[in-house]
Amino acid sequence: MSLDIFNIHNEPITLNMPDADVVYYPVFFDQPTSNQLFQTLLNTIKWKQDEIKVFGKTYPQPRLTALYANNNNSYSYSNITMSPNSFTKELLFIKEKIEDVCTIKFTSCLLNLYRNGQDSNGWHADDEKELGKEPVIASISFGEERWFHFKHKTNKKARQKILLQHGSLLLMKGKTQECWLHQIPKTRKVIYSRINLTFRVIK
Repeated sequence: MSLDIFNIHNEPITLNMPDADVVYYPVFFDQPTSNQLFQTLLNTIKWKQDEIKVFGKTYPQPRLTALYANNNNSYSYSNITMSPNSFTKELLFIKEKIEDVCTIKFTSCLLNLYRNGQDSNGWHADDEKELGKEPVIASISFGEERWFHFKHKTNKKARQKILLQHGSLLLMKGKTQECWLHQIPKTRKVIYSRINLTFRVIK
């Protein structure tokens, strides 16, 4: 099943996924605010390209990343350990808006910059031990729309995909990370850049 959602009233949409709690806000930020935040984040975030090891070979990660937080807690995934920068005023603004709807205080934000359609993020779950049990992940998208795919870890027929819009929020809670994988696949289409911010609590 795929969801190509354009909801001008911004009513939250609960995705029909077993063993998961996923809610989508199509227009969490209006277009002028989204445009301004996209340009500011693109130009001011300390982006870097880490290297990942796959089957013994080292490759540049197919996107740029950055970690920001209100503490010094590092974050590790795929044999990469990231140390945080301090939250900027823009990140604090976004974080506070998200916290108004999900009643949790986030400590950290992992940012991804997908420069074009060849930048991607393979199948994974945000289930690192630093995130604790049943983590809440709040994912904000700015810039180019990209398809976000889900697949269940054990039920091969359970799949979902959603087109993440400019200024949207995808909120993943409960057993989502325990039971599902997600990815941003490559696309052959000529597209512009997308910035994704995933707010989380790193213990």
